[in-house]
Amino acid sequence: MLRRLADALLLLWLVLTITFALIRMAPGDAATFLVPPSASAADVARVRTELGLDRSVAVQYARWMEGVLHGDFGESFALHEPVTRALADALPVSLGLGAASLALTFLIGVPIGMWQAVRRGRPTDRILTVLTTVVYAAPSFWLALALVAVFTYGAATWGLPQSLRLPAFGIRAPGLELHGWAAAADLVRHAILPVAILTAVGAAGVARYARSSIVDALGQDFVRTARSKGASPARVYFRHVLATVLPPLLVLFALSLPGIVAGSIFVEAIFAWPGMGHLMVNAIIARDYPVVMGAAAVYSALVLLANLAADVALPLVDPRRRA
Repeated sequence: MLRRLADALLLLWLVLTITFALIRMAPGDAATFLVPPSASAADVARVRTELGLDRSVAVQYARWMEGVLHGDFGESFALHEPVTRALADALPVSLGLGAASLALTFLIGVPIGMWQAVRRGRPTDRILTVLTTVVYAAPSFWLALALVAVFTYGAATWGLPQSLRLPAFGIRAPGLELHGWAAAADLVRHAILPVAILTAVGAAGVARYARSSIVDALGQDFVRTARSKGASPARVYFRHVLATVLPPLLVLFALSLPGIVAGSIFVEAIFAWPGMGHLMVNAIIARDYPVVMGAAAVYSALVLLANLAADVALPLVDPRRRA
């Protein structure tokens, strides 16, 4: 574990270094976004000096890395606040949105995959295969716009009841001071569409993966032996088959963990949720280098931690790996 942790730290440093170099090589100047259109070249030069962008890339990198080692990601160019504060405000929103969608993804995707595997080759399996493939292949932003067109604008145009008119933007109703259960209910209504998008795409992918894994397990000798010994179908599927496919599903779950933060970038941008995705998109547009680097550090750390968690948990569910 110590060796893997050292490898993870080295990989994190490489990712952040490459990201720093790439955003500095990208076209555009952050100073030009922070001055009015009528500003002179001297004004732009002054802003560049204030931000430290007049230094060489090596000096900027050394100063930024020194701050990171002390837990300081710098100050946002556009928000004029510490990057750690901006990340602390946005991260809980993405974690809540992603955790809800991730839980629903596996609670829905795994049963669908098992249902298809048990009935492989039948009409229901073919129909679900087409549906899951189409949903998984569809761009998330297209699905989001489609749901907004149906359940927001369409519901209002068609005169549907107020309960079926789902809000499309933000996390709370504007202009209202809600507290307690009313505030929670309003938050749930605003979360239905973004959670539905993330869940639909994720569950479709998990269902495809679970189906193929369970079909392979059903063809193994131990399944035929269990059936020949009179084991009930429920015991065969849940005690033998599901236990066999649990390790790869655990790996898939661990690899999906970073997606609860990074996977909602387009969804948050479309639904105007003030999470990490929305913050990252605005930072890229504004050339807000400190925020981009801070978000990249969070995303990279989550991916590496998820892989380490999978390495630790895998021997617990797969006795073959304990040796």
